[in-house]
Amino acid sequence: MAQPKKAPVTRCPWSEGVSPAYLDYHDREWGVPVHDDRRQFEFLILEGAQAGLSWSTVLHRREGYRRAFANFDPVQVARFTPARIERLLQDPGIIRNRLKVASAVSNARAFLELQAAAGSVDNYIWGFVGGKPQRNQWRTQAEVPATSAVSDALSKDLKKRGFRFVGSTIIYAHLQATGLINDHLVSCFRHKECRKLA
Repeated sequence: MAQPKKAPVTRCPWSEGVSPAYLDYHDREWGVPVHDDRRQFEFLILEGAQAGLSWSTVLHRREGYRRAFANFDPVQVARFTPARIERLLQDPGIIRNRLKVASAVSNARAFLELQAAAGSVDNYIWGFVGGKPQRNQWRTQAEVPATSAVSDALSKDLKKRGFRFVGSTIIYAHLQATGLINDHLVSCFRHKECRKLA
């Protein structure tokens, strides 16, 4: 017997037509609430690396970043020396931008200070949304903003704490990626799924 055809799946338009890895990222990861300090650090590094570039450029180097930045362990990254930074700038598996690489190391140090002060970076970040994901109800991609009052406030506070490459646009993307904000379109199959996970 012929198998019944599966109903087509509706996704956020930005996720389609780039690569299977990009689609998988949308379908499994983007918008899923993260409650883990190391994952928060990973996304801070990756979102900072994205500045001025496309997310697909960074996403396709994610394994290179994982290898180069000690599996996103902020304790190890905070110990990187100037010589280690110079070696990273020769690594084709990452974005070889001196300011971005150096900021990842200085951000690791700021991350550890924040972790010590707040108990956990995850609790600190989630405090900006009252501990619950913000669920938006966008119908078109054009409605989705690049920043918000939350990303403005978090960006400002992180900068005060010594973080770099944490402008409001970068931080808004971080909030979307780690599920503090559900910006899947209401028509996307992941909107409801991420809502349930929250």
